[in-house]
Amino acid sequence: MELNGKFIKFLLNICLIIGLSIWIILSNAAPPISSIWLPINELTDEFDGVTLNQSKWDDHNPKWKGRPPGLYSPSNVSVKDGQLVLRARAESLPELMLPYRDFTTSAVKSKQRVLYGYFEIRAKPMKSRVASAFWFYDSQPEHWTEIDVFEMGPLVPGHERAYHMNVHIFRVPGFQGTIKDHMRFQKDWIAPWPLADDFHLYGLEWDEKHIRWYVDDKVVREIENVYCHYPLHMNFDTETMPDWLGLPSQAELPAEFRIDYVRSWKKVGPRAPAQEQGAE
Repeated sequence: MELNGKFIKFLLNICLIIGLSIWIILSNAAPPISSIWLPINELTDEFDGVTLNQSKWDDHNPKWKGRPPGLYSPSNVSVKDGQLVLRARAESLPELMLPYRDFTTSAVKSKQRVLYGYFEIRAKPMKSRVASAFWFYDSQPEHWTEIDVFEMGPLVPGHERAYHMNVHIFRVPGFQGTIKDHMRFQKDWIAPWPLADDFHLYGLEWDEKHIRWYVDDKVVREIENVYCHYPLHMNFDTETMPDWLGLPSQAELPAEFRIDYVRSWKKVGPRAPAQEQGAE
């Protein structure tokens, strides 16, 4: 009976992977064609339900309350109309204690960590001085690394089209940094459109050798992967960033960062070159 149960569970998992692969192909969503990929179910979500899937996601960050003065509040996270909605509000709650005041923000963090893959979301950032962000991180005694797929503050003058990307190395074997003093590899890409005006595709390809950022299936940045070789949690959040983007006005809040879907794949090998026509 135990063997039969394990075999049935194995078959169900195979059917789930095959079904998810077929659905993704039919929906025209796909990672780079240079490799063979399999979906990562634990980090894929169409947000078609009425609540956040608690088996995949936390509606807060269990290890961080947010960037002051904005406090992460689970009440600002919802699933509505087939989308994940992360809000920021101007409000004072009884539990707000300094340095948190005047604003609440939002966070969704994956329960599963991942090492390497291709990750894509279709999203629309909030039109606010509160940042909309898609990023990966994990903090352990031996290593603490972070990959920012994007941080956007499209209401801030000069940032309307600025797509901010970064890699932070706080500590790895042989290097010990701090929050303020660590290795960072930052670059901006300037979009040909105002970022908050519509939904676009945002992707990250992360493997042993390279990290690539994509917007609407086009590579907008590529770097050598020197340090990011540890499993990381996937994160979506909204944050107040007073030293960088300034504080939002009450008139621009509440605001919403909307994510239509997140889809994730694990690379299983290189794709063989197509055989040339007429070759023997």
